[in-house]
Formats: sequence, C-alpha cells, structure tokens
Amino acid sequence: MNNQNFTGKVAFVTGAANGIGRATALAFAREGANVVVADISEQGNQETAHMIEDLGRRAIAVKCDVTRTEDVKAALDKTIETFGRLDFAFNNAGVEQKIAATAELDEAEWDRIVNINLRGVFLCLKHEIPLMQKLGGGAIVNTSSGAGVKGFKGQAAYVAAKHGVVGLTKAAALDYAAQNIRNAVCPGIIDTPMMDRFSGGTSEGRERVISQEPIGRMGQPEEIANAVVWLCSDASSFAVGHALVIDGGQTV
Repeated sequence: MNNQNFTGKVAFVTGAANGIGRATALAFAREGANVVVADISEQGNQETAHMIEDLGRRAIAVKCDVTRTEDVKAALDKTIETFGRLDFAFNNAGVEQKIAATAELDEAEWDRIVNINLRGVFLCLKHEIPLMQKLGGGAIVNTSSGAGVKGFKGQAAYVAAKHGVVGLTKAAALDYAAQNIRNAVCPGIIDTPMMDRFSGGTSEGRERVISQEPIGRMGQPEEIANAVVWLCSDASSFAVGHALVIDGGQTV
C-alpha cells in the first residue's frame, strides 16, 4: 500500500490496549495516519500510543467504555479537538464469553456480552458517522468474528452478538454507501490476550483451540490489522458492507 494514502488522515481504534486493536493502530501509523487509541485499560492504551509515537506519528490515548454513550462521544470529541477530522474507525473493543450452554447462560452474562460486543459497536457508529459525513466520507471496520458467520457450542451470547455486528454493518453500509462511508472483519482464532483467557493460557488449552484451525496455527494480530488497513484504503473502495472472514479455514 502507498504510505501517502493515509498521510494526514486520522484513525480511531477501540480496544487498542493490546491484541488486534494495538496491532491495527500500529498498522495505521505505519501507513502514515495519526491515531486515536481508545480503551478501558489506561496503561495498555498509553503504551500503544507511545509505540505509535515511536513510529513518528501523532497519537492520543483516551479512556473509553464503549457501552457508555458519554465515553464514546467524549473520545470522538477529543479526536476532532486534537486533529480536526476523522477518516477511519476500527470498532474493535470486545470481550469473550464464559463457556455455558444456552439454558445455563445467566442473564447478566448475556447482557455483558451483548452490551460490549454489539451495543458498543452501534454507539461508535452512531457518533462516528456524522463526523465522517462532514468530511465527505470515510471508512469504518467493525470487528465481528468467525462466530459472526457460524455457530459455536457454549457461546450463545457471543455468537448472537457477533452475528449482530455483521447485520449491523450491512445495514449501516447500505444507509451510507452513497455518502462514501463503507465493512466488518471476522477474525478466527488469533493469538491475543483474549484468546489466552479463553484457552486458560495453558499449552493444553492452546492446543485444543489450535486443533480447530485447518491451517494448524493461530493467526497473528498483524494478519487482521493488514486486512483492516486494506478495507480502509482506496484499494477496497468497491467493498461495501462485506464481512471479510480471516480464520485459517475454520469456517470453510
């Protein structure tokens, strides 16, 4: 990709304190963008911002709980106050679900997963889109999952939320395609802190998870980051509302 493509542009990334979010924030910076990193983890978020600055780009770190409208709005207000524009958004913040059969899933866990993984994406879209409209367009990528295109045992809330992200992305894409705002990305099993928690962080747990991947390994955060940056670039300008599955063959 041509580095000049993103020079002078501004990217907003949620869930940027580690994993896919951090890798994508750094990928945006390498392509020339300045980056606003948003997360509830202030320490990890600040570390990501420093890493971006080490790449020679400007960065600001904002604490943001994506389930809180006031947090999302404040983070985006800070983006405009600092940089005067918003060109790209990666709505990536999310959490894993405790494994439980559907009838054994308690309501509090259902609400937690759906609030963060689906409602959080909606709130970000709601406040990002008007800012991009003022500039004549932009690109937004929402993190769904392989669980957004198929079912997984013991993951009813997570699967429902991630399917919801795909549907939300498609509807929003049609609402604003003519205004040049265009996508979802569906990662498979990626080697991140979230996956460590899900697998129990043991070698046995990791092997159990890896056994689900036809490619025989976990993906790396950078492999998702590269796809997100492509989806935000002019090279993908005809891709609208697409759920791009990057999962090592897991859902084939």
